[in-house]
Amino acid sequence: MKNTRERMDVLAAYREVGSYRGAAELCGTTHKTVRRIVLRHLAGDAAPQRQPRGHNYDDVSELVADRVRKSAGRISAKRLLPDARAVGYAGSPRNFRRLVARVKAEWRRGHHRGRRPGVWAPGDTLVIDWGVENGLHVFCAVAAWSRFRFVRFAADEKASTTLGLLAECFEVLGGVPKTVLADRMGCLKAGVVANVVVPTADYVRFAMHYGFRPDFCHGHDPESKGIVEHLVGYAKRDLIVPQSITVNDLVAGNALAAEWCAEVNAVAHSEICAVPAERLQTERELFGALPSLRLDIGARPISRKVDRLACVRFGSARYSVPSHLIGSRVLISVLDNRVQVLEAFTGAVVAEHALVAPGETSIVDEHYGSTRPDKPRRAPRAKTATEKQFLALGEIAETFLTGAAAAGVANLARELADILTLQAAHGQASLVAALQRAVRFKRWRADDIRSILAAGVAAPLPRPPGQALVLTLPSVPVRPLSDYAIGGGGP
Repeated sequence: MKNTRERMDVLAAYREVGSYRGAAELCGTTHKTVRRIVLRHLAGDAAPQRQPRGHNYDDVSELVADRVRKSAGRISAKRLLPDARAVGYAGSPRNFRRLVARVKAEWRRGHHRGRRPGVWAPGDTLVIDWGVENGLHVFCAVAAWSRFRFVRFAADEKASTTLGLLAECFEVLGGVPKTVLADRMGCLKAGVVANVVVPTADYVRFAMHYGFRPDFCHGHDPESKGIVEHLVGYAKRDLIVPQSITVNDLVAGNALAAEWCAEVNAVAHSEICAVPAERLQTERELFGALPSLRLDIGARPISRKVDRLACVRFGSARYSVPSHLIGSRVLISVLDNRVQVLEAFTGAVVAEHALVAPGETSIVDEHYGSTRPDKPRRAPRAKTATEKQFLALGEIAETFLTGAAAAGVANLARELADILTLQAAHGQASLVAALQRAVRFKRWRADDIRSILAAGVAAPLPRPPGQALVLTLPSVPVRPLSDYAIGGGGP
């Protein structure tokens, strides 16, 4: 690019020499540049008209424009390319994508939907939606005017789950908005007639109980509830991903969700430039009052009779309840993989267990008033005088008896009687010590006890591995080594 002074120098040089190349040598440029400057000056300093260049897709431009218009700008270049090839287009797919992109942009300029921003009234609308992240379902709700956000997690998107979380949202808000706006959720939609959604009977009953009007968005219209669509994405990237929340522990996940909601609702919202928690206080005055009773949602609790084991059966598994309920009927409810046992009339929770697999048993020791081992302990019970006298020796006698029985000692009653006869000669303390040694080395007969008592303190004491075995050896006379020399004078 030449500035004005340089162009004037080029024109002066051209007038002097009268040729493009001569002027180019004087000005230190090319003859093409001199020719362009001279022609532009002769044309009145107007840029020369550029001749349009043809493209290899000009022959299919009308076809592309027609297909874009019929598909309302939704058809892709990938699907249009085979039709363009059929009518003679021989260019590259990349060049064809440029054509389709340009035609779509031109079509959209005159076909904008003309959306307008939402204008929300206090206490009027609550917008709800579901999202999914790695099998974890996240329920999101936004009070439209105050931008107060509510987030909870669940394992599914059933109608009972949705309505239960919506009822919890009302309790957190402290009232009921006039309208609840949702997309066309399958759990709340019974059908569609003339593009009008017919809610399910349970949803209508729920709405009448809480006193709000159910509303639904049009199909394929996520912009109408973008206020909650943004919350779903925000909860995924700011709560689920950093905290690594999974569907395996919904209780802990919902606790984290409640803390997260308290945090974000206490910070000024960028759209309304106000704190949602503070703005909710104003909106709460316009909400409808909460009903005195919470509506039963989903399947009714199952009735079961407590058996003689103080257990109830559910899903082919046993769950313990307090023993004073034996013979009475209780209700069973399952919530978040937890089995709750309720009293039939008051509805009070009397027992709670984690859900177990069929055939298993969940036991709480407090239901029986004492701690019991999983396997019964069958202690000996003395009947004869000999048995009572032997077991009176203490716990080691009981251990010896059960060990001898497990070893299959024949005539065990006679063996016990023979062992008791040794007490008179050796004393109870020595007999107990002999029984301890016999149990340690698994010797179960009276003769073994007699041998141990006869050895007394001379019996060696086994040492743990790694320790030296110290024994008291007898003293013997010592002879000098010269007595063992060949030809020596020893005896």
